[in-house]
Amino acid sequence: MAHYGTLRDFSFPAAEAADDIRGSTLYGRDNEKLGRIEDVIFDHASGEIRYLIVDAGGWLKSKKFIVPPQQLRSSTTHKNDFSVDFSKEQIENFPAYDEGAIASDESWRDYEGRYQESWISHPILHREGSDRSITPTAREMPAEPGSIGSQISREQNQALTAERIVPAGADVVAISSSASGIGGRWSTFEDRLRTRRKDIIDRCVTCAAQQPVEPGRKAG
Repeated sequence: MAHYGTLRDFSFPAAEAADDIRGSTLYGRDNEKLGRIEDVIFDHASGEIRYLIVDAGGWLKSKKFIVPPQQLRSSTTHKNDFSVDFSKEQIENFPAYDEGAIASDESWRDYEGRYQESWISHPILHREGSDRSITPTAREMPAEPGSIGSQISREQNQALTAERIVPAGADVVAISSSASGIGGRWSTFEDRLRTRRKDIIDRCVTCAAQQPVEPGRKAG
C-alpha cells in the first residue's frame, strides 16, 4: 500500500503562499457553505492528492470530512474558492473522519473502505422536482477501476488500487493527474506540492525507511 500523509504545518515559501488552497472555502449545492479546506491527504511517493480535508466549522457532528479531488470544481461565484455537488445531508452519511487513521495502513484501509461504501450505500442525489434517488453521473463518480464510487466490491477495489512504492528520494516519478478541469489555482497547487514533496516528507520516518541504502553505507 502506498504511504499517505498530510501537509500539516508545512508552509510554502512566501513567493508560493498565494497558491496554497488551504483556507479556501468549499461550497455545496445551491451555493451552501460546507466548510474550509484545512489540508490534503497525498501519496508521499508521487505527490498525488487523494483527498481534501474540510473543516465543517461546527455544523457536522464529526467536525471534518474528506472529499476526493475528482469531485472538486472552481467556484463560479466565489473567487479563489471551490465547490462540490454535495448537500450537507449527503456528507452526514460519510463515516466520521478519524485524523489518526492515516497513521496506520490497516486503519486507513478500513476507513477508506467504509467511506467508499458510503457512496454506494447512500446514493441520495435527487433530480429537481423529484423525490426519486438517481445514480450519480460519470462526472460525479468517475468509473475507472479503483475510483470512488466504482461499482465493485470493497475487496476488488483494494486489489485494483495496490499502488506502487517509489523511494521518497527519487528525483523522477510518474504522475497521473488526480483531477482535471478544476482550474488554474488547483493545478498550480498540485505542482507546488509535487515540487516541494521532498521538503514536506523530510521528517517522515516511513519514507526514510524506504529509501535505498547508499553503497558502502549501513542502513539505520
